[in-house]
Amino acid sequence: MATRHVYLLRHGAADPFGELTDVGRRQSELAGQRLAGLPIDVVWHSPLSRAERSARIVGGYLPGAPVREAPELVDHVPHVPDDPSPAWAGFFDGYGAAQAAEADRLAGALTDRFARPAETETHEVLVTHAYPVAWLVRHALDAPPARWLGLNCGNTALTAIEYRDGTEPTVLLYNDMGHLPAELRWTGFGAGARP
Repeated sequence: MATRHVYLLRHGAADPFGELTDVGRRQSELAGQRLAGLPIDVVWHSPLSRAERSARIVGGYLPGAPVREAPELVDHVPHVPDDPSPAWAGFFDGYGAAQAAEADRLAGALTDRFARPAETETHEVLVTHAYPVAWLVRHALDAPPARWLGLNCGNTALTAIEYRDGTEPTVLLYNDMGHLPAELRWTGFGAGARP
């Protein structure tokens, strides 16, 4: 039975203009080194520069794996709840029916392309953003759509999901930062105590 191995990475730390910082470049190098022992077939990335640059750095450690853009990986809100909880109400201010429909369209395109088995055994790296990672994890766990909220991941944290015919997806890793030294972990999060 062929397995589609999907390795999700949030891009490296970036500045307010979306360009990788020195920290983001180092995080991407370490992520590439971690993935170097796997038989990666392709590295896909979001069209946004922080993801594209991270993917090129990661791909430099994966000889023979082409680095390609996938518009489905763009940073986007994947789902707008009809009635968000009070804790999230402010986050969705300004989102109406048109924005909710666009969120659903983008989320559907993402899962249609990447959240399914492949015809042959494949290992793919997807360099994207926190929200698409959260959506794919929520989808793999068959959780309610609003559960993507609160599934945050650090810069270059590794999430691994396997897809195969006839069975539910398997989430092997989520937000794993084992390849990063302590000072490079938990970037992209607010202040607070972290394990």
